[in-house]
Amino acid sequence: MSIETGSKYQGKVSGITHFGAFVELPEGKTGLVHISEVADQYVKDINEFIKVGDDVTVKVLKVGDDGKIGLSIRKAQEKGQGQGRKREPKVSFEDKMNRFLKDSEENLATLRKQSDKKGGRSRR
Repeated sequence: MSIETGSKYQGKVSGITHFGAFVELPEGKTGLVHISEVADQYVKDINEFIKVGDDVTVKVLKVGDDGKIGLSIRKAQEKGQGQGRKREPKVSFEDKMNRFLKDSEENLATLRKQSDKKGGRSRR
């Protein structure tokens, strides 16, 4: 059985990197699911969505001449459910503002830590 573009397969996550996940396909072949192809939403940390050893359904996006296999979990789910695009649940304006303020505070705290470290180095 060869891996064909557009086909869906059951696979097992064999490794995770900051840019995606490696999925072991039938016959021992391995493909890469880029982080942008994991879910329909923004994925900051891939570990929040999948883990090593998870069984996943993937769709083959491309098989390169060099044997590299590009996969998508997101597109496998879209076709499998027979539905159009998923709508994100409605989030109130207050919830969005609270999330924005929380993220801003975290980013500001990180910047302060980094500037404190830089300030400490220059004094030495």
